[in-house]
Amino acid sequence: MNHEMIGNMPPMSSILAIDAGQSGIKIRHTDGGAVREWTGPGIRTDLPLMPQLSAVLADAARRGGVATRIGIGVSGLTDGAADAQSLLADAAPLGARSLTLAHDSITAYLGALDDECGVVVASGTGVVSLAVGERDVARIDGWGYLMGDAGSGYWIGRAALEAVMRAYDGRGPETALSPVVLADFPALEDAYIELQADDERVRRIARYATPVAELAATDAVAARIIAAAAEELAHAALTGLRRVGQDTADVPQVRGIGGVFRSTALAREFEERVHAALPAAVVRIGSSDPLDGAARLPAVGEHSALRLRITRAEVA
Repeated sequence: MNHEMIGNMPPMSSILAIDAGQSGIKIRHTDGGAVREWTGPGIRTDLPLMPQLSAVLADAARRGGVATRIGIGVSGLTDGAADAQSLLADAAPLGARSLTLAHDSITAYLGALDDECGVVVASGTGVVSLAVGERDVARIDGWGYLMGDAGSGYWIGRAALEAVMRAYDGRGPETALSPVVLADFPALEDAYIELQADDERVRRIARYATPVAELAATDAVAARIIAAAAEELAHAALTGLRRVGQDTADVPQVRGIGGVFRSTALAREFEERVHAALPAAVVRIGSSDPLDGAARLPAVGEHSALRLRITRAEVA
């Protein structure tokens, strides 16, 4: 990371890119050839989003430098909550002239495929898939841990906890996941009470996705969870391609990004399931940086099918 002060560059060369996810917020400030990056705590989707983003902008202003253009991708953003105009006002200390705001599925897509047609499955703590065709856009899942997020880190972690409790009850097979959970909850019967009371329970549960992936090669229960997650993610990708007419493309483009895809077993099974349905598909894993997508957000043109999913505010 470059922690030097931003130099004096032409105004339109400066951009602040923000990827606000549940696991963490990543920020990149680019001014000419100088680049600085830093991170912050994750976004809370159960709390109002705009005040949280305003705090991120205030922190960026305190760090110094100019950002005439700002691109923000944020988890949990709804049309009713998107207030680019108020955020642009909050960004005045940065010298911002425009601010572009979108759901993080948009910035994940731009980071992986730019303006190409295809589908991007972004799976971290939560999961959302976005498919883009010549004229249509389809969002698949991303409906939060209560109603969706199938194949996400939380989904995998919760499946692990359920498997451990089934084994404890005698309702399910023994699993190497049990010692992992017991290390955190020696009084296993109290685990659900502690988790229910924890404001960080979604991220805390999602962290169990890592040991599930690590144990998948040797533990049948963990392997089944990983396989089920891969099936859900592949199903989302194929559904998205079908909805935007890209399932009949000569070479459908499929990208899998996010921390969940660091599991080699999951990535392999995801690719196999996609190719079973679409043998000609090009599947690439981990080939994206959502910050690249946030930086590209202000440049999305009126011709793009993504334009209707983006909110933009400019200084008159």
